[in-house]
Amino acid sequence: MSHKSNNFFETFSNWATKFTGSSSAFIGATAIVVIWAVLGPVFHYSETWQLVINTGTTIITFLMVFLIQKAQNKDSKAIQIKLNELIAAHEKASNRIVDIEDLSEKELDQLHVYYEKLSDFAEEDEDIHTSHSIDAAKRNQNYKRDVFKRKHEDWLEKQKKESI
Repeated sequence: MSHKSNNFFETFSNWATKFTGSSSAFIGATAIVVIWAVLGPVFHYSETWQLVINTGTTIITFLMVFLIQKAQNKDSKAIQIKLNELIAAHEKASNRIVDIEDLSEKELDQLHVYYEKLSDFAEEDEDIHTSHSIDAAKRNQNYKRDVFKRKHEDWLEKQKKESI
């Protein structure tokens, strides 16, 4: 595909996306449906009359799916770039979360758990301006795991002594 035809598609796609989301497009679509309904008695509500609206709406819906997806992809990419810029520009932000959209669903779920922990830390702090990091959450998690492990080992040791 040449650059010129790609540019034409991009321009057309942007125009079509803006137009189909406008009041004019909605009014036009409503007018088409009203005209179709008014013509029902003229065509004796025939199968052809029904087929016209069904075929038209199916074709338009099919094409709009791709148009909407293209617009969503472009918007999503722009938002990701803006967020990455904010992360990169903030001195205390973790650069490890730039481009996290490439992670698997499982990896994203793990990060979500970390951020829930950060939220819990923030709720526990008296100072609302205290900052926590993923590293702090991990250290806290490791500490808790180690404490639990020691308590469990102590409990097992106690059980052994009692059974002897």
